[in-house]
Amino acid sequence: MDAHRELLAKNDPDLYAALEGEEARQRSGVELIPSENYTYPEVLAALGSVFTNKYSEGYPGRRYYGGQEYTDVIENLARTRACEVFRAEHANVQPLSGSPMNQAAYLAFLDPGDTVLAMDLSHGGHLTHGAPVSHMGRIFNFIRYKTDPANEGKIDFGEVRKLALENKPKIVLCGYTSYPRDYDYDEFKKIADEVGALTMADVSHIGGLIAGNAMANPMDYGFDLMTTTTHKSLRGPRGGMILCKKEHAQKIDKSVFPGLQGGPHMNTVAAVAYTLKEAATDQFKAYAQQVLTNAKTLAATLMEEGGVLVTGGTDNHMMVLNTVESVGIDGKQAEKILDKVAITTNKQIIPDDPNPPLRPSGIRIGTPAATARGMKEQDMAKLGAWIMDTLRNREDESLLEKRKREVEEFCEGFPVPGI
Repeated sequence: MDAHRELLAKNDPDLYAALEGEEARQRSGVELIPSENYTYPEVLAALGSVFTNKYSEGYPGRRYYGGQEYTDVIENLARTRACEVFRAEHANVQPLSGSPMNQAAYLAFLDPGDTVLAMDLSHGGHLTHGAPVSHMGRIFNFIRYKTDPANEGKIDFGEVRKLALENKPKIVLCGYTSYPRDYDYDEFKKIADEVGALTMADVSHIGGLIAGNAMANPMDYGFDLMTTTTHKSLRGPRGGMILCKKEHAQKIDKSVFPGLQGGPHMNTVAAVAYTLKEAATDQFKAYAQQVLTNAKTLAATLMEEGGVLVTGGTDNHMMVLNTVESVGIDGKQAEKILDKVAITTNKQIIPDDPNPPLRPSGIRIGTPAATARGMKEQDMAKLGAWIMDTLRNREDESLLEKRKREVEEFCEGFPVPGI
């Protein structure tokens, strides 16, 4: 135990017990929530560093407080590395997380009441893509395009173009939180150009897969801006980044600070800088490709075992299992049952879900965290079979107890990075 942990254990045993409990939970179970991952020990070190103590409003060379020589170093490292990894002309690494990241992007270019064309939430879009319960949904006019569940979740670009021509959006947004397919960025760009709109891609889920050259990069298609969180598939700290063309740099920077946020969390910026260094390595590229390979294996196994996936497969790191059609229970029940056997997933709405968001018809499953522990295709096949068998035999308590032991024994062979 290092000195800092010893102090915490001594001075707040209740808090320390919770920390140890969470470490044990992460070690002994399989994390299959697509938006979660295991970060690097170096990231944890940066997050717990003295950069936590420093206020740094402004940007390198233009700060409001003194004593910024080292904060400027780490932010410049993060910005330069972000531009290199994502082939962008400008990067802002200060957003505190995904939601304010997207808010800053909207507020940089839109006035209240302006129109954004974005993906429907039940078809895979994010809360910040225009949900009526979000502040952004109240401030701006979001028009939503949908996928075609009967056609493997593909997007009807004829319909997207029609909506764009009818509504004249200022931003055409492609991005998702539960869409298992890739995007045709070229088609979105053509439609946006036709109506004079900016192109924006929220790649928060697949940012690491783009950085690792395993999936297409919107910036290669001439997109105006791209947002991504720095955790999830990128394996960094919880934060956000905005990548954009140089012509938009001033608007983006002013929108983040002083427009929306105060001082950035410099310990997080330091951790982002390290994350982006890792993202440029061959080892990370191999990781990104393995995430996709594992996802395809897991999806295929679920379907072989009788599972119904909303898009009939996956092109990325995630899949959405329709638990109502597959095993006759809603996603909330399925999530709880799998929790009992140390397999962590999350309940998820499906396209045009008849059930409410807190009791939806599916669960969302992803492979970034399991892949970070070193799991490969054969392990995904085992997990897929366990998931379906557990859900089908959910009333068998003896089987659930046996399955939990199997999962915990299985996890002993895969150390958790950073713990």
